[in-house]
Amino acid sequence: MPSSPLRVAVVCSSNQNRSMEAHNILSKRGFSVRSFGTGTHVKLPGPAPDKPNVYDFKTTYDQMYSDLLRKDKELYTQNGILHMLDRNKRIKPRPERFQSCKDVFDLILTCEERVYDQVVEDLNSREQETCQPVHVINVDIQDNHEEATLGAFLICELCQCIQHTEDMENEIDELLQEFEEKSGRTFLHTVCFY
Repeated sequence: MPSSPLRVAVVCSSNQNRSMEAHNILSKRGFSVRSFGTGTHVKLPGPAPDKPNVYDFKTTYDQMYSDLLRKDKELYTQNGILHMLDRNKRIKPRPERFQSCKDVFDLILTCEERVYDQVVEDLNSREQETCQPVHVINVDIQDNHEEATLGAFLICELCQCIQHTEDMENEIDELLQEFEEKSGRTFLHTVCFY
């Protein structure tokens, strides 16, 4: 078993729903966790599918909350966006972009294949300095509140199992196979190096 807690990153597109739900649950379980998005902007549902609310990653969750409250309190209360932003601002001040973070993690969990590809591409484009491995695992999670919660518990269970392995490097493939069979989901997995 690793002597120190796993350093975990959870990444989705906008660092709003899926990564923040997992961040919330993992931090409550004592993991050293950070969450990120890979998009160029933060997008939240708007009054119509072709009219999203778009923010810069520098915009705080509190500012987004106030903006949407001003625009249409009823709509954003009904669709759960204000509730989600309220949770987010209790966890950290603002969304963060993965490509801007230079911290080192043991495990990076992504929430969709496109995000997984962006994370792997970013890590492979960096200059390798320490050759320390980082496992990147994709767990496909639909971007809605219910799936984000279910996905977060699955990610947490996976992290707990990895944390308790004797030798993560040699046991992770077998562990992921067991999780695929148990959950009925397929995981993508690769190793990158810092």
